[in-house]
Amino acid sequence: MQTHILGYPRIGSKRELKKACEQYWSGKITLDELLDVGKNIRQNNWKLQQEAGIDLIPCNDFSFYDQVLDMTLTLGAIPERYVEIALKKSETDLYFAMARGFQKEGLDITAMEMTKWFDTNYHFIVPEFHKNQEFKLFSRKIINEFLDAKQVGINAKPVIIGLLTYILLGKEKEEGFNKLELAQKILPVYIQILKELETHGAEYIQFDEPFLALDLDEKSKETYSLIYAEIRKQFPHLKIIVATYFEGLRDNLSLAVSLPVNVLHLDLVRSPEQLEEVLKVIPETLHLSLGVIDGRNIWKNDFEKSLRLIRQATDKIGSERILIAPSCSLLHSPSDLDLENNESVLSSEIKQWMAFAKQKVSETITLKKLAAGNPDYSTLLLLAENKKAIENRKTSPLIHNSEVKDRVDVTTEEDAKRNKPFSMRKISQQDILNLPLFPTTTIGSFPQTKEVRNWRAKFKKGELNAKQYDDLLKKETERTIRWQEEIGIDVLVHGEFERNDMVEYFGEQLSGFVFTQNGWVQSYGSRCVKPPIIFGDVYRPNPMTVYWSEYAQSLTKKWVKGMLTGPVTILQWSFVRDDQPRSLTCKQIALAIRDEVNDLEKAGIRIIQIDEPAIREGLPLRKSDWQHYLQWAVEAFRISASGVEDATQIHTHMCYSEFNDIIQNIADMEADVITIECSRSQMELLNAFADFKYPNEIGPGVYDIHSPRVPSKEEMVELLKKAQAVIPAQQLWVNPDCGLKTRHWDETEKALIAMVEASREASESFLKKEKLKY
Repeated sequence: MQTHILGYPRIGSKRELKKACEQYWSGKITLDELLDVGKNIRQNNWKLQQEAGIDLIPCNDFSFYDQVLDMTLTLGAIPERYVEIALKKSETDLYFAMARGFQKEGLDITAMEMTKWFDTNYHFIVPEFHKNQEFKLFSRKIINEFLDAKQVGINAKPVIIGLLTYILLGKEKEEGFNKLELAQKILPVYIQILKELETHGAEYIQFDEPFLALDLDEKSKETYSLIYAEIRKQFPHLKIIVATYFEGLRDNLSLAVSLPVNVLHLDLVRSPEQLEEVLKVIPETLHLSLGVIDGRNIWKNDFEKSLRLIRQATDKIGSERILIAPSCSLLHSPSDLDLENNESVLSSEIKQWMAFAKQKVSETITLKKLAAGNPDYSTLLLLAENKKAIENRKTSPLIHNSEVKDRVDVTTEEDAKRNKPFSMRKISQQDILNLPLFPTTTIGSFPQTKEVRNWRAKFKKGELNAKQYDDLLKKETERTIRWQEEIGIDVLVHGEFERNDMVEYFGEQLSGFVFTQNGWVQSYGSRCVKPPIIFGDVYRPNPMTVYWSEYAQSLTKKWVKGMLTGPVTILQWSFVRDDQPRSLTCKQIALAIRDEVNDLEKAGIRIIQIDEPAIREGLPLRKSDWQHYLQWAVEAFRISASGVEDATQIHTHMCYSEFNDIIQNIADMEADVITIECSRSQMELLNAFADFKYPNEIGPGVYDIHSPRVPSKEEMVELLKKAQAVIPAQQLWVNPDCGLKTRHWDETEKALIAMVEASREASESFLKKEKLKY
């Protein structure tokens, strides 16, 4: 029996990578200094796993930005627009330009598209494919990091995105071909990489193939078989692990067990029931990696439950064919629970229920010792402590609130319905709001400068009292309101300077949530989030946002949006309790948000945005499971939004998503206005709304806020023309892709001024055309 880890967090236990990348981008450190930070993180991760006793330690699980982008650079799949940068700049600068765009030295190049990694809150950079595209080994990162591990005495297990998964993650950038046709062109580069790794002494290779747990067409299944047959033919002695995760194999079971590989990894957290089916058909030559420790949540493993699964497998195929592992890469888990030492932030009772990445490594080792039989005294003590913590969590009075449960029980269908349909609400809203054609707004947050973050830090340390902190935030809010008025934005926002994070801010004010000091996980690039932890029943003790929305509205005669995070997103972007259905927890959150929406309306806020960027990412990976999820997710949003009058306009916002297959469900949300990220896709995402004849109003993003690049007015005008080609002008809003919290004021000001000018030009052009008709 062996142990292995599919991947380890790469940001560093104290976000060292985030800080180094941002310093490099701003010119404060050199490339060599940045590379040294990366090297230190990798070596610390390897050492931690080695000292814990992990048998197969991963390499190439580290990335400076994104593992899919790493593979794109490795394969030389560099879009043509970056050729000049490739000729002039370092490989690292080319890499960051592909991720973030490049706007200096006379060049103005857009970033590659970004979207969600399966049903997680991690984002990856989407590969771009063209017919007859050529590939070659460009970046030697995979090989170099394997050699780095060897230098410190570790014969590591390279982790490589499987060829089919890489292709299926990408997007065809021209019509008339199927991206699967590129498999035979990419395969020689994979072969070249494997040859070098084998030459240097690699024994195990892990191919991540999460698409084996998704719905696959026959062509994809056929290509899987062909690719792995060729890899096995070329490398009869390499021990190949195929890692599946986030779902069960289901109808891909026969394909997965037929692949000529040595080890098949199963996610037994998401799909424990698949083990029985796999054991019925497993070939005698195939070993199983049992993913029994949750790589995506922070709860302590229930050893007895995991041991039952391990014994089920060992009884059937023997312990020598078993590997024990987390369910997926620990990328999605915070680094180290040992860093949480403030009782006032995370109580010892709740902390004992939890495990972060470092602790999950230890759990993996402990399970191996327990499963091997005849555990020593110290291991038995760990089992006893585990049982005690699991039982304590089940019975703790901290978790259950009868009033919350009773309120959920009496919620009816009527609580999820607006009074009148949108066609009638729109008239009431127009009468009160009196907005122009192509109204402009932003998505909520404005840049959180170093000064704003310092104020928050000083307030938390007690260096500023509540009044001093409040006064500083009010000045920043007023400055932002005045500036928006000055440039002519139609619907203002207060800027959210009091907020640390769009989910954490609400979680801090809702009962049933707890927080950490260092529980950071990577969202994309240098963007890290510290998800709240939902441990018990959720309710709202007091209003959460009314104070700041009311203050901002008092400063101006223009409308100010109330800004809330929706129940599904709060759920998706938190570490969620696993002792009751997620749908039930979501309904509890929805009722809490409903109370806040109603209080905002009472305070005179007539436009209220309930952000739901995570609705689509919460979709189950199998389409057959979608409708059950969408039913309760849409209901939760409607519960949160349906307590207001018809004249109150409800907005929602959604991030990078493909909407075609859930457009009916988006319409069912009954938001009066939806804003979506569209700029990187050049308005492609609007086609779904056009084909559906989406009846409500829509704000397609015209400004990519995930890049420091400032778009021109002309560029935004062109995007609005594309939008008008598919959506009636009377339905369109003009806004950035997302919130502006992570941007700098200089670029924000330039971009928003251009956005307002683009809106006015689009409006004037439309009105001229309308006059010509008559």
